[in-house]
Amino acid sequence: MDEIILGDVTVTRVKEFAGSVEMSPDQFFPDSPAGSWDEHRGWLAPDFWDPETGECQSAIQSWLLRSEGRTILVDTGVGNHKDRPYAPVWNRLDTGYLDHLAAAGISPEDVDVVINTHLHIDHVGWNTRLEGRTWVPTFPNATYLMPLRDFEFWDPANENETVLGRGNQNVFEDSVAPVRRAGQVELWDGTYRIDRNLRLDLAPGHTPGSSVLTLDSGGDRALFVGDLVHTPLQIVEPETNSCFCEDPAEARATRRALLGRAAEDNALLFPAHFPGSGAAQVERDGARFAIKNWAGFSRIS
Repeated sequence: MDEIILGDVTVTRVKEFAGSVEMSPDQFFPDSPAGSWDEHRGWLAPDFWDPETGECQSAIQSWLLRSEGRTILVDTGVGNHKDRPYAPVWNRLDTGYLDHLAAAGISPEDVDVVINTHLHIDHVGWNTRLEGRTWVPTFPNATYLMPLRDFEFWDPANENETVLGRGNQNVFEDSVAPVRRAGQVELWDGTYRIDRNLRLDLAPGHTPGSSVLTLDSGGDRALFVGDLVHTPLQIVEPETNSCFCEDPAEARATRRALLGRAAEDNALLFPAHFPGSGAAQVERDGARFAIKNWAGFSRIS
C-alpha cells in the first residue's frame, strides 16, 4: 500500500530511488555513538543499513498530499539529467519518477503546490525538467513554496560557506532559479498556513531554512520533517547528526523538540529518506525516544 488517509488528507508515497547512498555510517553519521549501529542491527538491517557492504540505505521520495481539493507535493528529489560533479551518486540520473507520479493518478499539470522543505540537492531536483537545452518548471501550474532563509543561503551570489563545500553545485542554477524566473516561487519565513489541515514552520539546523510541515486533521497528526531525521537511529539516538547539518547544535535541539512533539501529539513522523515503511510513530523512552510502530505503507528497499 502506497497511500494512507489522515483525517481529511490523503498521503501517497512517490518513489524516485531506493538503495545505497555509498556512504558508511561513520561517514554519513560521524558522531553516532560507538557500537550503536550493531546494537540496533535487528531493525536497522536491511532497510536502513546493509552490514555486509557497510553502507547506509536511503530512499529519495516525495510525499503527495491531497487536501481541500488541492494536490500538494512535498520535496521533489534529485531529478533527471542534472550535472552533479561533486555528488556522483546523483549525477545525471534517469529515473521513472514522473511515471510513478502518474501511477498515483497525477500529471505534472495537476500539482497545485510544491513544498521544498529545504534546498538541498535531493529535495529540489524535479522542480525543473529539461526542455531542449532549457530548464523549465516541471509543474507549470504550481506555486513553489521555498524557505526564504534557504533561498538566500544557497544563492551562489551570496557566497556563503557551507559544510557541503561544492556538493550543492549547479542546484540553485538548474532547480531553483528557473522556477523563480517563471514567477512560480513564493518565499516564506517563520510560519506559513497552507490550509486548515497544513502548516509550515521553520525548523533550522540542518540548513538555515529547514522546515517542517504539520498535518492536523480530524484528530490525526503528522510531521513531515525533511532531513532533520535521516535514519531511524536518530530517533533512538537524537544527538546524532548527519554530516550535512550546517549548524550541529541547532540541528540537535530542533530534532529533540520535533521528536518530543511527535511523541506528545501522537503524530506520525515522515522523514524524507526512510526506505522500508517510510514513516513511524514515536514514543518517549526515558530521556530518549523509541519507535512505537511503523506506518502502513508497503516496504520499499
